[in-house]
Amino acid sequence: MKDAVVTPHAAYEKKRRGLTEELVRAVAENPEQSEQIRPERWVLQSRLQMGSPPKTYLVRVILDTERSPSEIVTAYRTSKISKYRRNEE
Repeated sequence: MKDAVVTPHAAYEKKRRGLTEELVRAVAENPEQSEQIRPERWVLQSRLQMGSPPKTYLVRVILDTERSPSEIVTAYRTSKISKYRRNEE
């Protein structure tokens, strides 16, 4: 994931949502969870503390591996952690 390219759409969305390039790349390179949602499309996600006072968010990075190099299609954060996060046993 280190070589993944951030698309212009993803750059716009991460900026709009207050996510840094470093944070998005950190989630893409070392996610708590990953899920293939269709061939060549992955959701990579991690829980992170953000804001002041700190609040837990789920940061989700959508990665398209069909192209070379892979592309970060979009990234966002959500407070609806239970909606998207799989419980691990």
